[in-house]
Amino acid sequence: MSIQAFIPTVWSETLQKALNEKYVGVANCSREYEGEIRKKGSRVRILNVGNINVSTYTPNTNMSNPQSLDGTSTELVINCAKYFNFQLDDVDRAQTVPGLMEAAMKNAAAALAKDADQYIYMLYGEVTNHVSCDLVNDPRGNIVETLLQARTKLLEGGVSDVNDIVFEVSPKVAEELLKKEITLSTDNASLLENGCIGKLAGCKIFVSNNIVTEEGAAAMHHFCLARSRRAVAFAEQISEIEAYRPEMRFADAVKGLHLYGAKIVYPNEICVMDIAVDF
Repeated sequence: MSIQAFIPTVWSETLQKALNEKYVGVANCSREYEGEIRKKGSRVRILNVGNINVSTYTPNTNMSNPQSLDGTSTELVINCAKYFNFQLDDVDRAQTVPGLMEAAMKNAAAALAKDADQYIYMLYGEVTNHVSCDLVNDPRGNIVETLLQARTKLLEGGVSDVNDIVFEVSPKVAEELLKKEITLSTDNASLLENGCIGKLAGCKIFVSNNIVTEEGAAAMHHFCLARSRRAVAFAEQISEIEAYRPEMRFADAVKGLHLYGAKIVYPNEICVMDIAVDF
């Protein structure tokens, strides 16, 4: 590919598709709020009309007055602006097989996806629901019970369907889960989602290298998440993508700008699982 054949709209769609294929944390967010995002600092409005009352109907009796819905809204701020900017020398391009620029774009998407997933998992610091499991100092610690406790908190917090709950764990925590010799149920739908290793009690388990970890005095703490898929809202846009010829080089170059933001919108439907394991 050369810059003469570069069509920004097509390549934006290609980059977005590659991003979606790499996401884990972002994939488990609600993305229905995406609107017009033009620059860093843009705001996406999230509406909430509140709960609807249900009453018993009695034949031949007037119903009560209609319930007044006091619609409220909150704003999701697009506070992240990340870019890539790479070049491919003409000599290098001439000596390689076709498709090198396409491969570079896929690598750019992987880097952007990693950054966005890390941003999602950093939201753990805003979560009020917590459960913990110390596999170092408490030999009786049961990691499966910890996940089930988090699941219960979400159900008590308003999640009505266990199939809407996901667990997101680090590779080390996934290893500890499998050491318990439990059988994680799997089906074709689970295997189609990036990072999914199966189900526990109806909830899908995803593994991500981007889970936040923190070194403690005697163990490494992994701040895994249990959440519904509407607990966190995420909005993004590939704002700019441009091919150009660097003035001081014989090369094709591509640069792109990725704008995004995220917000916890259902705080009762997300729980941090602080799991301490060996270093």
